[in-house]
Amino acid sequence: MRLGAVIITMGTRPEELGALLDSVAKQDGAPIECVVVFQGAEPTALPEGVRAVQLPENLGIPGGRNVGIEAFGEHGQDVDVLLFLDDDGLLPRQDTGELIRAAFAEDAELGIVSFRIADPDTGATQRRHVPRLRAADPLRSSRVTTFLGGANAVRTKVFAEVGDLPAEFWYAHEETDLAWRALDAGWHIDYRADMVLHHPTMPPSRHATYHHNVARNRVWLARRNLPAPLIPLYLGIWFALTVLRKPSAAALKAWLGGFKEGWSTPCGPRRPMKWRTVWRLTRLGRPPVI
Repeated sequence: MRLGAVIITMGTRPEELGALLDSVAKQDGAPIECVVVFQGAEPTALPEGVRAVQLPENLGIPGGRNVGIEAFGEHGQDVDVLLFLDDDGLLPRQDTGELIRAAFAEDAELGIVSFRIADPDTGATQRRHVPRLRAADPLRSSRVTTFLGGANAVRTKVFAEVGDLPAEFWYAHEETDLAWRALDAGWHIDYRADMVLHHPTMPPSRHATYHHNVARNRVWLARRNLPAPLIPLYLGIWFALTVLRKPSAAALKAWLGGFKEGWSTPCGPRRPMKWRTVWRLTRLGRPPVI
């Protein structure tokens, strides 16, 4: 089971990146080949054997990761599984690579594994980092319907079958878009509490375009993937939830602007999931209306 790792960076965290690469190099078993994609930044010094790809501009999170995928051949075919790791993360356990190999070797239908993100100081896992509705116990592993973008492993056959991440999303919901396409193709997604990535706790709203992109991309997500009758239901529920959460006036304005843009701009190819996939998502505890 050949493993590779894709890390995107803007070159602003050289110390954290070095620590992450060191933690990958210390993994048990066969070495994991690493590619670091520098988005609009000059490559910094990297350990021997780590490849650098320099992009003249920042392509966003999914766009940068897609470049990393192609660095391993078409759809990443030069390896069996690709890890996607945030540049300020760290693998605290040395057996994570071997756990990944075992998980994919034992289940031929396993397409994606989502790691548990834990704060390096407290060990706590934020509720939003558990990719299921019943998130009270982050130490419970389970089958899920989506995954975490900067702490996961994907079988490269998934990319070959359903395509890469939606680069036009830039940031937010690109993982769910890929997850829905993978589930529709018959793949499974697991959340594994024993595969841990240390990552400092911080709010997602730190990104300047967070509220705008969350709204726009959610509309795109629905337009691209849901059967037509579910689109207004899904977006109506999320519209109501957003208002009930009482965001600030500035956040709500950005969210409404993104929501409008999601309807008025191209969303990419539409491939509505099968109704049996809708039922499958429902049985997994997260029907595609919330």
